[in-house]
Amino acid sequence: MKTLKIFSAIVLISLVFSACSQTQKQTNMENLQVNKSEEEWKKQLTPEQFEVLRLKGTERAFTGKFESKWDSGIYVCAACGNELFNSNSKFDAGCGWPSFYEALDKSKVIEKKDISHGMVRIEIMCAKCGGHLGHVFDDGPKPTGLRYCINSVSLDFKKKDSTIVIKK
Repeated sequence: MKTLKIFSAIVLISLVFSACSQTQKQTNMENLQVNKSEEEWKKQLTPEQFEVLRLKGTERAFTGKFESKWDSGIYVCAACGNELFNSNSKFDAGCGWPSFYEALDKSKVIEKKDISHGMVRIEIMCAKCGGHLGHVFDDGPKPTGLRYCINSVSLDFKKKDSTIVIKK
């Protein structure tokens, strides 16, 4: 009987923490700085960008323009220009997508549990526009041990000492 009470308490605590976490994530999504209709996004983005950024698609491995790019600069959201990743944190994970061991700033991305396709992962979205970027895994290098696996089509690149223009 004591074991059942302990188990019940653990389940209840887990549910409370899960509910709090979901509330925080929903709040983040409600406070997006860029809020456009589906039609507005379709006009701004290429069909492939729309599929990935707005419909949570994935580009094929080893096909993205940034998978093998090693220039110095900042990777930004292709939909809104939000600065997301510094090239200094990029590494070759061999997975076929650009990989970073940390976000430029944790407030730049939203993390959300993703249970699609029979897997449990953590989805990464742009905190400014809600665009789907990719997923984060805990198999990356030091110092964080994280691997932000990002679709190239979700990104643009701002070379060091340059500017990038985002279509409005």
